[in-house]
Amino acid sequence: MRGGEFAELAAFVQVARERSFRRASQQLGLSPSTLSRTIRSLEERLGTRLLNRTTRSVAPTEAGDVLLKRMHGAMAEMDGAVREAAAHQVRPRGLVRLNLPHVAARVVIAPILAGFSQAYPDIRLDLVLDDGMTDVVGAGFDAGIRSGALVQRDMVAVPLTPDLRMAVVGSPAYFASRQLPSLPEHIRNHACITYRWHGTGALFRWSFDGPDGHVDVAVDSVVTANDTDLLLTAALAGVGLAFLPECMVTEHIRRGVLVRVLEDWCQPFSGFHLYYPSRPYMPPALQAFVDFVRRPEAQIPAGA
Repeated sequence: MRGGEFAELAAFVQVARERSFRRASQQLGLSPSTLSRTIRSLEERLGTRLLNRTTRSVAPTEAGDVLLKRMHGAMAEMDGAVREAAAHQVRPRGLVRLNLPHVAARVVIAPILAGFSQAYPDIRLDLVLDDGMTDVVGAGFDAGIRSGALVQRDMVAVPLTPDLRMAVVGSPAYFASRQLPSLPEHIRNHACITYRWHGTGALFRWSFDGPDGHVDVAVDSVVTANDTDLLLTAALAGVGLAFLPECMVTEHIRRGVLVRVLEDWCQPFSGFHLYYPSRPYMPPALQAFVDFVRRPEAQIPAGA
């Protein structure tokens, strides 16, 4: 139905309810002459008279009465839909679908889940943990979380954490019979546990920055996986060295169950950002989530 056709029907319903062109025109914000032309256009389009008009009264014809009864339910449904949509602005509700890596789920989302659920009980979060580089728009997500270095330029990006760093770690049991590497190239003599990108099958590069610039090391991968949690578990079990985000292993290093090496070679890079496509009208549920994670108390401190 075109917009003009809907306007004609709405005008007819108002006149039929008020039994007066004058009162209906006041309700609709139209002049009586404009309203009269609108009703005439509708009657011409339908090929039947809908209203009997006299100088003193207006009443639906038999055809008009049938149309009014059918339109009454439809208009009530539309009024309810409009009120429900407006209610979303007053109290956001609905679904927010978010794509994010396991690390971000642990350090960014898990700490705020309880607070967000209490603040917005009518919003449902659908969290899909994905360490790959999914196209969030093409896959139907409302937003994603990734390192700012990986966010496309045409996205709106909201910083969530300070800069991140990678960390090379191994268990004390693993290092018990092996020398700790002091240079990136020494890693070639170690068993390594490496992340493999799900989409491309490529291995995550072990890249370092030192006095002489950038260094990429081709490692001997004894285990590859597309899940960072599994890589961490393998490192804790003494399988080999893992190259993981610092925020994922800080507590294990503090407890002494992992040993960090090559720390001076791991330079900061852009922290986690919430990102989503720019749009004229953001869904209220997504807007509420964005506003919540931008609060100062929701920000993750450096080194967390």
